[in-house]
Amino acid sequence: MGIEMEAKQLIINIENKEYDDTLVDVYVDESKLEYQRKRYAQTIGKYIENFGNDDVQIYSAPGRSEVGGNHTDHQHGEILAASINNDAIAIVSKTEESVVRVASAEYGLIEVDLACLAMAEEEKGTTISLIKGVLHKIVENGHKIGGFNAYITSDVLIGAGLSSSAAYETLIGTIASGLYNNMDIDAVEIAIIGQFAENVYFGKPCGLMDQMACSVGNLVHVDFADPMKPVVEKVELDLNKHGYSLCITDTKGSHADLTGDYAAVPAEMKSVAAYFGKDVLLGLSMEDILNNIADIRAKVGDRGVLRALHFICENERVRKEVDSLKSEDIDRFLQLVTESGNSSYKYLQNVYTNSDVQHQNVSIALAISDNYLGKEGACRVHGGGFAGTIQAFVKNSAVAEYKKLMDSVFGEGACSVLKIRKYGGMRVIG
Repeated sequence: MGIEMEAKQLIINIENKEYDDTLVDVYVDESKLEYQRKRYAQTIGKYIENFGNDDVQIYSAPGRSEVGGNHTDHQHGEILAASINNDAIAIVSKTEESVVRVASAEYGLIEVDLACLAMAEEEKGTTISLIKGVLHKIVENGHKIGGFNAYITSDVLIGAGLSSSAAYETLIGTIASGLYNNMDIDAVEIAIIGQFAENVYFGKPCGLMDQMACSVGNLVHVDFADPMKPVVEKVELDLNKHGYSLCITDTKGSHADLTGDYAAVPAEMKSVAAYFGKDVLLGLSMEDILNNIADIRAKVGDRGVLRALHFICENERVRKEVDSLKSEDIDRFLQLVTESGNSSYKYLQNVYTNSDVQHQNVSIALAISDNYLGKEGACRVHGGGFAGTIQAFVKNSAVAEYKKLMDSVFGEGACSVLKIRKYGGMRVIG
């Protein structure tokens, strides 16, 4: 159990810069110290408004960014994902009641009776379903839960491919671990608990990548060869030490009417796998495809072949990215990021939809980034593709100008400057 502090006194201590070292350690970016101080103080103030001047602790769970493995997980491949220094934070106080109360500006006050954690169909797609799903699974796994009050706020951008829901699930799991289990629930277990809550209680069929990156921290390399027992490896990367920041630009492209485009990617990959009598592409080699390419083209079509070739190369590329990071060869890593982006554009073909070639926000963002960065960085489509966001690794000295350039094209605030943080779900203060 951590050491709690009266909420009003904690505000004073934060404003007096007593936690500056902690905030820099967590959020990496010293230029955002003032922002974090103000954010923490305001969030504690909101807690006091909702629950009173209790003794409190503060918990955090980061958003995530996919770094390597574009559209590989659904073929039981490998991914590389990073936790970022945008996060969800919770001001929390343990209570003696068997009730969890969670307040936020977005969702008001949510109350969960710990005696009633069964899944409810009518709650699917709601925040209460995520809370109940996490708490239910914690108990099912043999851990303790109990009552608490929490005020939660988040600067993980919704809809920018940074996984705000996984951060929320990780946060609830980490709070329960801290308040009632001495922070002994393993980060990987919390990730699996979060995935359960999202799959079963919330009703969204997601993989484990998002939760794993949010819960474990820094970079995680995940091998989904056995999707029921993914192999997870933590990879250390101090991006700041190498002089780079991670920039995510929301190109403001519409996701409307793109369901078919997203669904076609795994469907076409699986159609190539089916040619070989397999459910997924994992296990096939480049030679398998090339030795049968004429027949596959005739039976499956050219785009399916190209997407299968992307998977095979991208899966191998993830391992090379991991090796380059372990040897701290940042130049090789950035070269591989560029190769990943090129493969996604040319072979996976998820940068724009061919049903509307006159709107290519992501293509424009990549073209501008390629021209600006040259060989002094790297960029690629981020996440599912077709619309939405791009990712760029930009030298710290060029970040301000790059952000200004991207904001001028896609709107003020389109480009978010992030750092890779070394912590996943954690207790920050208390």
